Amino acid sequence: CSRWEEEKKEDGVKWMQLEHRGPYFAPLYEPLPEDVRFYYDGKPLKLSLAAEEIATFYAKMLDHEYTTKEIFQNNFFHDWRKEMTSEEQEIIKDLDKCDFREIHKYFVEKNEARKALPKEEKQKLKEEADKIQEEYGYCILDGHREKIGNFKTEPPGLFRGRGEHPKMGMLKKRIMPEDVIINCSRDSKIPEPPEGHKWKEVRFDNTVTWLASWTENIQNTLKYIMLNPSSKLKGEKDWQKYEVARRLKGVVHKIRAQYRKDWKSKEIKKRQRAVALYFIDKLALRAGNEKEEGETADTVGCCSLRVEHIQLHPQLDGQEHVVEFDFLGKDSIRYYNKVSVEKPVFKNLRLFMKNKDPTDDLFDQLTTNFLNKHLQHLMDGLTAKVFRTYNASVTLQEQLKALTNPADNVAGKLLSYNRANRAVAVLCNHQRSVPKTFAKSMQVLQQKIEAKKKQVEEAQEEVKKAEDEFEDTKDAKAEANVEKKKKLLKRLEEQLAKLNIQATDKEENKQIALGTSKLNYLDPRISVAWCKKFGIPIERIYNKTQREKFAWAIDMADEDFEF
Repeated sequence: CSRWEEEKKEDGVKWMQLEHRGPYFAPLYEPLPEDVRFYYDGKPLKLSLAAEEIATFYAKMLDHEYTTKEIFQNNFFHDWRKEMTSEEQEIIKDLDKCDFREIHKYFVEKNEARKALPKEEKQKLKEEADKIQEEYGYCILDGHREKIGNFKTEPPGLFRGRGEHPKMGMLKKRIMPEDVIINCSRDSKIPEPPEGHKWKEVRFDNTVTWLASWTENIQNTLKYIMLNPSSKLKGEKDWQKYEVARRLKGVVHKIRAQYRKDWKSKEIKKRQRAVALYFIDKLALRAGNEKEEGETADTVGCCSLRVEHIQLHPQLDGQEHVVEFDFLGKDSIRYYNKVSVEKPVFKNLRLFMKNKDPTDDLFDQLTTNFLNKHLQHLMDGLTAKVFRTYNASVTLQEQLKALTNPADNVAGKLLSYNRANRAVAVLCNHQRSVPKTFAKSMQVLQQKIEAKKKQVEEAQEEVKKAEDEFEDTKDAKAEANVEKKKKLLKRLEEQLAKLNIQATDKEENKQIALGTSKLNYLDPRISVAWCKKFGIPIERIYNKTQREKFAWAIDMADEDFEF
């Protein structure tokens, strides 16, 4: 049997045997050389080791947008002062008088020097990294050697967060062995902590899949060392996720009929649940969990939408019953969309907004928990998230059917694939900012296209010349020459077409992030089946890491797979 379908364990048990080396700790701080100085109020000031290390965190980020933000500066200065000696606290009272430029320059030059190392030196560094990967990057799980995902602890530094995070700039402390809980099997060789240290705790819990865990100091959340996505355990979990979404396909029409009925419910709570579910289903919105205020950036999902996040237009741009959404979703990515909704939804929204302030909750009687309990009741394993997976995968499959032209060459088919993937990314609102290098690389591509056009024109001239010559002489050599020149022209035209496709693809893709949906929302079997059906090499769609993660799908799916 394949490794994806080995013997099943009893419920809740994830492994029988787990052995590993524990985390690899971030290297200790190396003090700055004597000639690299920190200045306060124009005068050099020698810092204590702890204060110096934190100063380097800020110095390294001087050319970053973060260090211009007031909230970042305030959080940093507050946390830095806590780690200073009392003498330092007496002197250093104003961040504006701190000069980190010399330290910044030192790290920039150090970076440049590393990039400029000769090949042999770089090879040596790579071999050292590989040795650490070999030693710490694998575990033994039920007799299989499995790759670990993130086996290194995060180094200390300044917290960045995403979007306008209220905690940006705070000090992310160094993780010590004393912070770490180890999880392994009782009969395994228990990992040794670094010399002079001990673990916080060692446990033998085979109902969880993590190898080590600690609490990080900024959000007070638990961090885990987990297996790599290519491992059997993760592969099975991934496969199960898509199987749940495929089960939804069978009942989704019933669920849709149900929420439409609930739009007219006597209970306002049910109506709110039904409208929220309509948004989650139709627009692939995230559910949106309740959050602690001031702990995280102010972002919302469907259930936590406020009145200020939507506007109702009875008529707009020739459409009826338009809802205009404008809010910050996960990772502070703006969601902006104008959608024509069904009339009962529109009327309900008007009702939910009545007599409320802009900052009041739109669905004031709804919690994510209440919604998910209802979904679980409709289908085992169903949560709001499953709708996103389901709608993303269905969209990809439909778009691939609609867009792929079997007569196209490989480049043409790949453009169709990327367009189908883009449709999903747009549905899921996976944006990115235009890459910094975009203009430059686009210019390079345009230059290539111009040069190729010239070559095509020259080749056309050559063909014409050869044909004229053949007209005059009618001999076999001249005829062969015509064929040769035509072949060259055809090849150049194909190359030009390919470059043009590349440019189209690049332009259409500049503000869309394809990776998120590819890795998390799209059943890989759809893509594998498409590749097999149209003879596209799988490596044109998935890179090496992705092929490892989706090994289960490459194994399983044939060209007839239907999501």
